Amino acid sequence: QVQLVESGGGLVQAGGSLRLSCAASGRTFSMYTMAWFRQPPGKEREFVAAISWDAITWHVDSVKGRFTISRDNAKNTVYLQMNSLKPEDTAIYYCAADLQGAKLPTTQSPYDYWGQGTQVTVSS
Repeated sequence: QVQLVESGGGLVQAGGSLRLSCAASGRTFSMYTMAWFRQPPGKEREFVAAISWDAITWHVDSVKGRFTISRDNAKNTVYLQMNSLKPEDTAIYYCAADLQGAKLPTTQSPYDYWGQGTQVTVSS
């Protein structure tokens, strides 16, 4: 059983920054592929970014150059640094873990565990 706990969400003005954190349980965290998804109001959950066990990353085009996913295996934590935030980034952000360590899946089904989500609201 793996538990994921997100933190760092909040209300920010357009152009501002936030850093989301996701603390994970599990002795083999370093082998997991980790990802961030988000669900905007009234829309389906969508992929944002993923990082493999060997720190290869992938970001969806809409956030490239603004968001950066990273991980600290010593702290069992994955981060999402979000800069130049836009109102369209408003969503609930979820952390997810793929215990098989697949290479950067961008769909939801490969991910075995999910956090409870953290709200990010960007005002114009």
